[in-house]
Amino acid sequence: MPVNKEHLEFEALDLETGWETPPGYPAGIKQKVLAGGLDEDGRRGTRTRLLRFDPGAFTTAPFEHSYWEEVYLLSGDLIVGSDAKGEGGEPFAPHTYACRPPAAPHGPFRSREGCMLLEVHYFDPV
Repeated sequence: MPVNKEHLEFEALDLETGWETPPGYPAGIKQKVLAGGLDEDGRRGTRTRLLRFDPGAFTTAPFEHSYWEEVYLLSGDLIVGSDAKGEGGEPFAPHTYACRPPAAPHGPFRSREGCMLLEVHYFDPV
């Protein structure tokens, strides 16, 4: 199965524009898709994105999805396992990494100071 990403060769990223709140995420968390696309219903594709949390932003419940997810914390702080009020959890610093298989529960997440993550999402080849 071909990968649905175009060839990009060290293009400068505009980190000021092109951000959008992903479906199901609260305000204060935005994504910028860098390459590819993910067809969750068809269980195909791959996507590379930046995910940015504004200071104080948080999710309220654990979630899971049907694709693999690799996450690298580029900058800021990320707290994993907070409660529905955005309290508690385990803090992580930049240059930490997670790799989650499909259907692995994770979250909720929050960031005190804001953070930026690099994420790669993909399905197992058929």
